[in-house]
Amino acid sequence: MKNIKKYLPEFVYGGIDGVITTFAVVAWSAGAALSPHIVIILGLANLLADGFSMSIGDYLSSSSEKALGQSNTDKVPLHGALMTYVAFVVVGFIPLIPYIFWLSGDQFWISVVFTAIGLTTIGWIKSWITGLPLFKTILQTLSLGLLAALVAYYVGDLIEHLISSK
Repeated sequence: MKNIKKYLPEFVYGGIDGVITTFAVVAWSAGAALSPHIVIILGLANLLADGFSMSIGDYLSSSSEKALGQSNTDKVPLHGALMTYVAFVVVGFIPLIPYIFWLSGDQFWISVVFTAIGLTTIGWIKSWITGLPLFKTILQTLSLGLLAALVAYYVGDLIEHLISSK
């Protein structure tokens, strides 16, 4: 439990960013009416590359804090980077599940539900470890995820309309 608490910020940061950015790809792809195959390609590319980029950023940031003597924890920068990457990839994979395993039907709405479950789970874990109010942490993660999804969907829809009207 001690190590989970120690790296909770990296888990929450990586997991939320993973699920939201991957769902953003799903949402703007749906808004732009792209095929499910394109969603899978863009989603997996985003998942692996963005997760790796975030873990590098976490590592370099934590290493810099330690070098400057600003870190007041005994966290190992490499462990934090690994937690960020694993959380990003595992939780970020959730919105793609309907596209990878159900190539027919309404994958977008199934992805919406799966993404909500992923965000709810992160909120629950955060509440469980920190003791913060369960309803508040879940509502916070769901609200921010919904906002990001709406922005992504409508940007995709707008760009698709601008391109197709030419």
